[in-house]
Amino acid sequence: MSTSQPPRPRAAAPTAADLPFLRRCVELAREALDAGDEPFGSLLVDPAGEVRFADRNRVRDGDATRHPEFEIARWAAAHLSPEARAASTVYTSGEHCPMCAAAHGWVGLGRIVYAASTAQLSAWLAEWGVAAGPVAPLPVQEVAPGVPVAGPAPELTAEIRALHARARGIALPTG
Repeated sequence: MSTSQPPRPRAAAPTAADLPFLRRCVELAREALDAGDEPFGSLLVDPAGEVRFADRNRVRDGDATRHPEFEIARWAAAHLSPEARAASTVYTSGEHCPMCAAAHGWVGLGRIVYAASTAQLSAWLAEWGVAAGPVAPLPVQEVAPGVPVAGPAPELTAEIRALHARARGIALPTG
């Protein structure tokens, strides 16, 4: 008897229609960094393209669960029907961590579109000699395999990388 798992689908590429929402997430990530938090920002968007909820990382005061994706899941559970949650899209500057991916799956939110992947962020941190965090850096599909995902967005990679470098005091080469 084989115990191997079927291969998980690869993430799709973000569409041109996704990019304005991802750019807003990057702005929220910058706002978070400017406020002393880690650079992550996220939006919950309904099928009509209306932003229903927006947030940024708020972990600087010691509550490491104050991720915007987790706040979106909490808000959606309290304010949207199961059908509305499933039809919505979460846009985020960085792929969900396992905690946020689990919350997303449990609440029944729809598609996730991210600007930078967990693999990208993990590679940048390793390159800069930053120690691994306390939670394994798993992609969304390892935690919530039924959630459709799209990302990363190559158009935003340099900007996201620069925000994470700045958060850690890393000077990136220019030009």
